[in-house]
Amino acid sequence: MRIGVVLMNLGGPTREENVQDFLYNLFSDEDIIKMGGGKMQNLFAGIISKFRAPHVAEDYKRINGCPKGCTGNRHCVNRRDRVVSDCCSPINGLTERQRRALERQLKGRLSDADLSDVDVKVYTCMRYWLPFADTIMDDMVADGITHTVLLPLYPQFSWTTTGSSFRDWESVRKKKFGDRIPWKEFHIKNYHRNPDYISAINDRIDAALSGLDDETRRKTHFIFSAHGTPMLEVRSGDPYTIEIEETIEAVMAARPEKNSYWVSYQSRVGPQKWTQPNTAELVRRHLDYGIRNFLMIPIAFVTDHIETLYELEVEMLEDLEEEGRSVDNYVVMEGLNQHELFIKALADETLGRLKHEISPAGGGPDGAGQETEKVSID
Repeated sequence: MRIGVVLMNLGGPTREENVQDFLYNLFSDEDIIKMGGGKMQNLFAGIISKFRAPHVAEDYKRINGCPKGCTGNRHCVNRRDRVVSDCCSPINGLTERQRRALERQLKGRLSDADLSDVDVKVYTCMRYWLPFADTIMDDMVADGITHTVLLPLYPQFSWTTTGSSFRDWESVRKKKFGDRIPWKEFHIKNYHRNPDYISAINDRIDAALSGLDDETRRKTHFIFSAHGTPMLEVRSGDPYTIEIEETIEAVMAARPEKNSYWVSYQSRVGPQKWTQPNTAELVRRHLDYGIRNFLMIPIAFVTDHIETLYELEVEMLEDLEEEGRSVDNYVVMEGLNQHELFIKALADETLGRLKHEISPAGGGPDGAGQETEKVSID
């Protein structure tokens, strides 16, 4: 039995010259921009990506994730060409760290359970930049994968994120293999209330508050900022906003001190109406009421990238300064990245999804052969 765990993430440009291509892939996704696909959507994606690319490239340069050389996956063109980029999204290197950490933990837990006939390998599949699904499928075939778990790095389900990744994966798989799937395939839809995931968030919150004195901590308002989603999706039954609220309620229920807290949404794209309130507008509203101490919690982002490191940490404060506004304390929580409890949550979700497939040595990966009790992998 050879398990392939596919970490699905957004992806990000690795060089200035592919920022426009990355944006084109994003805006041509009909799960995000509802234009029905086809020529009109591609035309829209081409125009807006060309218009926005120079500005977005400058933003990525401010938060360059690989200033000393490539830290991304083995398919990164910078790694291949031995290029030091000044315009690489941090999501690439940080997702690679998550991949390695998860693979180590899964291998360790399978070894501890004496499952010597089970091997595991973790892959990274990006939605809008390299490596894409077809490349990862080629790797999995070469590695002889028999069981696949699709594990999105989106704890809350949305058709615009997890749904889009699943749809793209299935589309590519059908083109490559038709109806013959080379492996058993399992999907993890969400894990927004996983206890270790919740604990990891609270650990990051505590770390962010640790530098504040007691009085400042007490009057700090928490703003849980999630990626926005089109209201069309919400009205059509997308569970994303509900699951965001469930995650926040679980986080706050586990906290001994009850700071005031709010939920907001950032990163609107396209002409549609998006979820409200907008994060920047909510901060301004607080300032108008005399509230000047903030902890920004990127609740739907488990890997730091442009939305957290630039939009929240850089752009927000620069915009407020240009408007003549000031804050007393403004702290942005570090993303979960490779936090050990978050990696444990990912491992738990993976092994839990496979618990009926894994059996002790001699029983076969699907329980074939002699009758025997399943080994605990908890």
